[in-house]
Amino acid sequence: MCASVDLSIIIVNWNVRDLLRACLNSILDQARLLSAHEWALLDAPYTLEILVVDSASSDDSVAMVEREFPNVRLWASTTNLGYAGGNNLGIRHSRGRYLLLLNPDTAIHRDALRAMLDYMDAHPDVGVLGPRLYYPDGTTQSSRRRFPTLGTALIESTFLEQWFPRHPAIRRYRLLDRPDDEMCQVDWVVGACLAVRAEVVKQVGLLDEAYFMYSEELDWQKRIRRAGWRVVYLPQAQVTHYEGKSSEQVTAFRELRFQKSKVLYFKKHHGWVSGELLRYWLLFHYVYKWSSEAIKWLVGHKRPLRQQRMAVYVHVLQSRLRV
Repeated sequence: MCASVDLSIIIVNWNVRDLLRACLNSILDQARLLSAHEWALLDAPYTLEILVVDSASSDDSVAMVEREFPNVRLWASTTNLGYAGGNNLGIRHSRGRYLLLLNPDTAIHRDALRAMLDYMDAHPDVGVLGPRLYYPDGTTQSSRRRFPTLGTALIESTFLEQWFPRHPAIRRYRLLDRPDDEMCQVDWVVGACLAVRAEVVKQVGLLDEAYFMYSEELDWQKRIRRAGWRVVYLPQAQVTHYEGKSSEQVTAFRELRFQKSKVLYFKKHHGWVSGELLRYWLLFHYVYKWSSEAIKWLVGHKRPLRQQRMAVYVHVLQSRLRV
């Protein structure tokens, strides 16, 4: 990375052409073109570049970017690189003092980029910063976290969370005990919109590509925190996130990757025993879910839906969630 702009915005895209177009427009509405691949923010003393890494999309995303955004730096991969691999490719080619890892299913609100850059310039000990995320209906999307414990992992996204959605462990993990509009230091922020100091990447390294998708930003920020950097949630910077529009296209793949990544994280940071305990618990969780769907199928309730879900759960069980 050779710094020559203030901010490198890196977007990894997979088959969300129209959302990618809207995302790029939300950025460029706040900037004016300076040169072939460089913009200046309007009413702010910052320059930026935009890098799009396309992971083998089949929806004409690449042609759309080439046609409508010729000043965006574009890499078109012939294989799906995943979140970590795609962002690492963008990072290697970036030139900014700061990096913004941005999902294509987002829209940047006015002045969000300026707010993030102003804050990080004023606080040189902050290595990572995350904005306040919103759902399309304007409600706040949970985006700040404490590091998960094994107890948290046993509850989160399992039938136990369905039974006890307001369990104290989940509320603590998602910082639901703090107001959404309160700026605060956190353990990590979700990767839909993640500002990182380039100096930090030089120190701790790139994202771990063992995580194809999910938990890679958690693992990264765990390493960043261990290196002594602060992670901050900045609600003054605001971004709308149309959550999961890429991964929802492949439900079985999403379930498998999400749970495998959890197991990998716990094996890496909490030891083999914790990882195996979590793996077996998650397998039991999918046996329970399959059984519940099978009962509903037998009584004739929405049989096509039940059959589809049962097939997803069988796929996960057959993998044994081995990492």
